[in-house]
Amino acid sequence: MIKSIKEQVTLLEEAVMKVFNDLHQIPEIATQEFKTAAYLAKYLEDEGFQVFHGIGGTGLMAYVHSDLPGPVLGIRADMDALEHLIDGESVAIHSCGHDAHSTMGLFTGIVAKRLGLVKRGSLKLIFQPSEEQETTSGARAMIQDGVLDDLDMMIGIHLRPSEEAKWGQAISALRHGALNSIGVRVHGQGSHAGRPHLANNPIDAVAAIINAVNAIWINPTIPTSAKVTYIKSGGANISSIPDSAEMGLDLRADTNEAMSELINKVVSAIETGAKTIGCRGETLIIPGLPASVYHEDMIRVARDSITAVLGKEGLLGERRTTGAEDFHEYTKAKPALKTTYLGLGCDLKPGLHHPEMSFNHKALLDGIAILANMSHELLG
Repeated sequence: MIKSIKEQVTLLEEAVMKVFNDLHQIPEIATQEFKTAAYLAKYLEDEGFQVFHGIGGTGLMAYVHSDLPGPVLGIRADMDALEHLIDGESVAIHSCGHDAHSTMGLFTGIVAKRLGLVKRGSLKLIFQPSEEQETTSGARAMIQDGVLDDLDMMIGIHLRPSEEAKWGQAISALRHGALNSIGVRVHGQGSHAGRPHLANNPIDAVAAIINAVNAIWINPTIPTSAKVTYIKSGGANISSIPDSAEMGLDLRADTNEAMSELINKVVSAIETGAKTIGCRGETLIIPGLPASVYHEDMIRVARDSITAVLGKEGLLGERRTTGAEDFHEYTKAKPALKTTYLGLGCDLKPGLHHPEMSFNHKALLDGIAILANMSHELLG
């Protein structure tokens, strides 16, 4: 079957490149993917798919059904672009490759439909909004709208920078860590700077909190970090001690368990550090993203499909990344869901989220073939 898949993908190359270029010309930021969704929906409908609109906002779903009962496999592609400041103007740019992901998801469904790859169960195409903004996570929004109700398995895919994977290579399980943010307001007592004994200086409390956070240790075999990334304070003038201060912290951990421990210790450090100066630390834990939890069977199928498409030399196996992904909200909401998340080599430079990001578009064909073969292996 892999030969037929490769031949079909080759026949579709011109259409693949046109869709990618069309999507690249209509970048839209998180929650605003109206043109993108409309374009994808029309293309799917023209190919004979029934499209379900408005899932999680601008999200879409479509199916390739079989005549036999069986599992439902989801192919998830994100749609949103990033906002960049160019010459003082805010501009939406597809600098993270979501136009590529949507293209691959679309044509995986088309190849599966044309070749009859789905012999049992169903293939579910999922086009997700708002991956780039964890506070408006499209995964969480689609979950709320029931996208997980019939799913048994799910695959995600993402372009990788050239230092992680070259064109002709792919990662069978890209392991993301957990991400959380904590906002802090330190309540103190202001005074004239010439009478500091009358004050509880929140800036001193911020310094104490930073030292306390930097002294946190958890299991050193699990990569974690907690760092202050934002501080704001100040009185009416330099001769005034302010009443309050604000600060923000970025937390990262390789596992969800380590993240829970890290959050608890950071909150304790904030409260205790503030108290040492006679201040009060008020914390707000901002919704973050969970770490990846994959299923070995899905990783195996990914590994075999990558090898079938790219050869043994193209298989990079499992890799860790310092980034985070809301794809893992799906497994968090439904622990029985079997998942893996692929990393696709494409000679991407200078890097993800760079406004001048570019990559070898031929890699799109590799990604479609890998996803189509995985669909056949899991549902054929």
